[in-house]
Amino acid sequence: MDIWHMNPWKIFLAGGPIMWPILISSIWAFAIIIEKLWHLSRIRVDAPTFLKGILEKVKQHKIEEAVSDCDAASHPIGQLLKAGMLKTGHARQEIKEAIEDASLYEVPVLERNLSALATIAHIAPLLGLLGTVTGMVRCFQTIQLKAGAMHPVSPGDLAGGIWEALLTTVFGLMVAIPAFIAYNFLVSRVNGIILEMERAAVELVNLLTE
Repeated sequence: MDIWHMNPWKIFLAGGPIMWPILISSIWAFAIIIEKLWHLSRIRVDAPTFLKGILEKVKQHKIEEAVSDCDAASHPIGQLLKAGMLKTGHARQEIKEAIEDASLYEVPVLERNLSALATIAHIAPLLGLLGTVTGMVRCFQTIQLKAGAMHPVSPGDLAGGIWEALLTTVFGLMVAIPAFIAYNFLVSRVNGIILEMERAAVELVNLLTE
C-alpha cells in the first residue's frame, strides 16, 4: 500500500516510541515560528521614514513630541531613539550608554526563542537517527530470537524494525528541514532590524552631539 494513502496515526505508531519526541519537537518548532512571525510583523515599520521624522523634530527642538512618537511606535528603534533623546544636552558618551542600555533589553526580545528553534533543527535528525538505530536493534533482536528457537527468519519478521528505522529518519528530516529554513529566515530578519537600530542610533547620536 502507498504510504501516502495510509492512516497517518498508523504510520506514526509504526515509527515506534521515538516518534513522540519528534512530534513534540515539531509542535514546539511550529509554535516558535508562528510567534516570531507574528512578533516581527507587529513591529514592522518603515525605519528610514520613521527615523527621518524623528530627526526632523529633534532639529526643530521638539524633543517631547519626538519622544511621544517613539512611545507610540511598536518598533524597537523607537525605544533606542527615546533613550538617546532623554539624554539630550548630555555628553556623547552618556547618550551612547543610554542607547546601549536600551538595546540590552530590545535585542534579546528580538532574538528570543531563536536558539530553541536552532536546537530543534539540529536534534530532530538526531532523533530520527536514534529511531533508525532502535529499529535496527529490533531487527537483530528478532534474528537472534528466531535463530535461538531454530526457526527460519522471514522478511516479514524484519519488516517491522526496518519500517520503524526508516519512518523515524523520514519524520526527523521532515521536522529539521523546515525548522532550519525558518531559523535562517528569522535570523536574517532579526539581523536586519538590529542593523536598522544601529544605524538609527548612530544618526541620532551624531545629531545630538553636533
